[in-house]
Amino acid sequence: MAAVNVPRVLALVLRIEGGYVDHPQDPGGATKFGITLDTLSECRGRRCTKADMRALTEEEAGAIYRARYWNRVRADELPPGIDEAVFDFAVNSGPSRAVIALQRALGVADDGVPGPVTLAAARRANPRKVVNAICDDRLAMMRRLGPWRTFGKGWSRRVAMVRAAALALTDAPPTLAERATALFKRAA
Repeated sequence: MAAVNVPRVLALVLRIEGGYVDHPQDPGGATKFGITLDTLSECRGRRCTKADMRALTEEEAGAIYRARYWNRVRADELPPGIDEAVFDFAVNSGPSRAVIALQRALGVADDGVPGPVTLAAARRANPRKVVNAICDDRLAMMRRLGPWRTFGKGWSRRVAMVRAAALALTDAPPTLAERATALFKRAA
């Protein structure tokens, strides 16, 4: 449904996350493009160093985001706008927590698994209400975190940017690719 959004959504995450950062109060430690050293190590199958992190390319970061976050929340099957809100939440807090926020916004069982019930409810839902509920849930969760005093202003700005971008997607007319996909599914 929303696979056409991947490049645009990924570009926003890469822009927000920026380059190499190793803030002493960030519990994630050293990151580049928002990818943590632990995540990079898991993806490469070996313990990576900060030098490996500094050498991480946008292309590899994009592949990691696609496999570990976009695909795990099944964002291709979510309506435009909802896909972005859930994906960016997953990037910061993990896919399961992001899906739980989606499920709570939809009023379905919140098991953290984006199964058929969740996906069907997302397709029937008012996307603007869902995006706002997810972003509100995300901010409330962040405010309870210890590093809020240090990072809260930036986190709030990020959620505001994601909210605006996601809401813009909910208002956008379907692309030619989305219309063709819908027609193809109806014909099958």
